[in-house]
Amino acid sequence: MAGTQAAPRLQQVAVTASFLVCVVGSMIGVGVFGGTPVSEAAGGALAADATLVAPASPAFSIWTVIYLGLAGYTLFQWLPAHAADDRQRRLRLPVAATMLLNAAWILVVQAGALWWSVAVIAVLLAVLARTFLVLVRTPATGAAERVLVDGTLGLYLGWVCVATVANVAAALAAAGFAGGAVTPDWWAVGILAVVAGIGVALAVRGEGRIAVAAALAWGLVWVAVARADGRPPSTPAMVAAVAAAVVVLGAAVVLRARAAAPAAVRSRAVREPRREGDR
Repeated sequence: MAGTQAAPRLQQVAVTASFLVCVVGSMIGVGVFGGTPVSEAAGGALAADATLVAPASPAFSIWTVIYLGLAGYTLFQWLPAHAADDRQRRLRLPVAATMLLNAAWILVVQAGALWWSVAVIAVLLAVLARTFLVLVRTPATGAAERVLVDGTLGLYLGWVCVATVANVAAALAAAGFAGGAVTPDWWAVGILAVVAGIGVALAVRGEGRIAVAAALAWGLVWVAVARADGRPPSTPAMVAAVAAAVVVLGAAVVLRARAAAPAAVRSRAVREPRREGDR
């Protein structure tokens, strides 16, 4: 019995410790402890005007929502009702890993190691994809769990999809890659089309999870804003970013409605049993 109780407790401690590391890392990332802000680190390679797929600076305010959600999740997973819950047992260590990777990414960027930052964010994205599969396969049991767990991790995954693309583009640009025979505008259009495809694939797999689509669309809209403001300018990239945001959100809404329809039919069937004459 003691061993059975110890495993969830160790997981809970791991999540809490990882969250604290993540918070400290985020503070370092914004320069609270004297470090270089991420947007200025690595020679400004990750600034809003560094590439045609970099979001405008206000886009990064989504991290405040994600961090608050992670704080809520950290408290939620300590509740006695969820201590030994199978869903939480599957989620805790992957979520803890994402928070540690988040902090590691900030430190790597501040060290100026852009290609290492690409490797770290790629692993972060893979682990978030793993948590997404757990969420899809094991549904939430209440509104609080849907918001603090599914909602937070959905936003986290959607945003990191955008951040990964921006990170790779920044590393390529810093390495001197200019697109070869393809102009930067059309490289950006192609990349944004890939992001839209990823968003649709996630919507299909998750039956229209709105949090994932919302974070993706948020990042894409701010890519469009940055291009419209001329930092740097690109009409093709601006149009592609807006189109990608519409496609991702539209796919999620449609698939969400389709997933909800059978549930509504089943519910109505339970409330209205067939009459004798209908048999």
